[in-house]
Amino acid sequence: MRDAVHHPLFARFYARVSVAMEERGGIAAHRRELLDGLAGRVIEVGAGNGLNFAHYPGAVSEVVAVEPERRLRRLAATAGLRADVPVDVVPGVAAALPVKSEAFDGAVASLVLCTVRDLPRALAELRRVLRPGGELRFFEHGLAEGRAMATAQRALDRTVWPLLFGGCHTARDPLAAIGAAGFEIVTYRRLRIPEKGPGAPTSPCVLGVARRPA
Repeated sequence: MRDAVHHPLFARFYARVSVAMEERGGIAAHRRELLDGLAGRVIEVGAGNGLNFAHYPGAVSEVVAVEPERRLRRLAATAGLRADVPVDVVPGVAAALPVKSEAFDGAVASLVLCTVRDLPRALAELRRVLRPGGELRFFEHGLAEGRAMATAQRALDRTVWPLLFGGCHTARDPLAAIGAAGFEIVTYRRLRIPEKGPGAPTSPCVLGVARRPA
């Protein structure tokens, strides 16, 4: 059966670059901050090669990790075996999560909202599967605050960037989209990756917590 997402060349590229960036780009520290304080059942969408798994705190009783790309899903399954918390890696897409409604205490979206085909629907699904009062933890790159970079991002999104980088869109506004989906933004901070040196269209990032209203 054909996978809903099939980017074999990008998957190989991402698997290598993401590991290299964990310490060199400071991504590992951001992952720890993202997941700190989570507890109970958690769903992670677009789990990629499973780099978040090592950072889940012990209070998490289960992680259901949804990943549509076959090669990355296999890598995530291997990473899940090494995790300190139970991890179940399953196929699926963010816009149609294969789980029951209100079944999770927390949800995680980490460097994935740029790639989903239908962002409002994906966020609606995350809202559906969270219990009332449940938290959405997000760590995403998106639209730059500066006009020059934002213009460049929009131009890239209309041309080569999604084709080269697995459907990634650099000019999406994750904060606005999360709020429009009915989540309450609890806290967030903007950051730049890498922190120093030349910037890239994916450098402007935001990390924070939103909540499904009780």
